[in-house]
Amino acid sequence: MKKDVTKTALITGASRGLGAALAIALCDTHHIIAVAKTTGALEELDDRIQARGGQATLAPMNITNEAAMATLCRGIFDRWGNLDMWLHTAIHAAPLTPASHIDDKDFAKSIDGNVTATARLISFVAPLLGQSGQAVFFDDPRAGTQFFGSYGASKAAQIALARSWQAETTTTGPKVHILTPDPMPTATRARFYPGESKDGLAAPADQAAALLAQI
Repeated sequence: MKKDVTKTALITGASRGLGAALAIALCDTHHIIAVAKTTGALEELDDRIQARGGQATLAPMNITNEAAMATLCRGIFDRWGNLDMWLHTAIHAAPLTPASHIDDKDFAKSIDGNVTATARLISFVAPLLGQSGQAVFFDDPRAGTQFFGSYGASKAAQIALARSWQAETTTTGPKVHILTPDPMPTATRARFYPGESKDGLAAPADQAAALLAQI
C-alpha cells in the first residue's frame, strides 16, 4: 500500500551505499528523487522503496551535466514547488596515487565531479529549499593522507563550499548540515581498500539512521 507523503528528498548519488540507505530510511516520510548514473541500480532501489509502500522519481543522470541538473531542478519546481531535503552523497573516487604522479585527467574529473558540480547544484537547489529546507553533506577525514591527493583535495574543497553555505545561511535558511559517517563497506571504499575485511565496518542502513538522527 502506497504511503501518502507530502515531503520531498533529493538524493544525489542514490543508487548504492549510503545514498541508497538514506533513500530507504526516508521513503516512509518523503517522496524520493533519486539521482545516479546507473539506471539498473536505481531501478533496484525503486523496487525496494515500492516494497515499503514508498514512492520515488528516478533520475538516471550525471551530476556533472549542467543541462540535465537544471532540467531536473526545474522539474522539481514545476511538480512540487519546493524541496524539503537535499542529501549529497555523489562522489568521484579517483585512483589512489602519490601526489607527484597524479594524472591530469583523473584530477580534472575529481574537481568537476566533487567541486564544480557541487557548487552548481548549490545554486540550483538553494531556491528550491528556500528558508525551511535542509541540505546535508558528508565529510571525509582522509584529506591530506598519503595517496589521497585527488580525492582528498577535491572532497575538502567540496566541504569548504558546504561550510561557506552553512555560515551564510545560519539566520536565513536553508539549514545546512555537514556530517561525518563512520567507515562503511561501500563500492567507493572498496576502490580505496581492495580486499579489506568488512569486519568492524558500519552497515550503511545503520549509518543512515544514525546520521539522520543528527539532523
